[in-house]
Amino acid sequence: MKNPLALTTLALLLGLSGCSVLKPEATTAAAPAAAPDTAASSTEASPSRLITAQTPAVKAYRKVGAAAIYKKYPQRIYKGKIPPLVYAVVVTETDVDADGRVKGVYFSRTPSHAPEVSGMIAELIKGASPLPSPGKIGAHTYVDTWLWDKSGQFQLDTLTLGQRNR
Repeated sequence: MKNPLALTTLALLLGLSGCSVLKPEATTAAAPAAAPDTAASSTEASPSRLITAQTPAVKAYRKVGAAAIYKKYPQRIYKGKIPPLVYAVVVTETDVDADGRVKGVYFSRTPSHAPEVSGMIAELIKGASPLPSPGKIGAHTYVDTWLWDKSGQFQLDTLTLGQRNR
């Protein structure tokens, strides 16, 4: 062997390629055929799904989407600064069409200790559909982080008031 270090590195990389730690948590699932307007949501990996680049325009729309969710569920918004240790942190990827209809809700981070939260969040996002039209951006995916309190109230990272020290 000319380079045992290179061979060892290659063997290590091949071994790690099958490791579940390196596989994404992102998800896809087909919406039921009987309900074409129902957004997809799941926790199974999907290697073929692409997320829209989070350009300044997409990030600006994230605030519009978050505001629409806040408007739909004012009683569910955690008032004030959120506690330092929230019950769950969930990162969502929401696919919207050119009219603002939610076409899919996917997760790139879900809490293993609170698996019920992801399903509740997917239902809240779907229930807020249609979101405002994204205008010139058109159909895209925007990413947001949900900070979920044990009470079932939440804040979106995009509009959070921050966290308390204690």
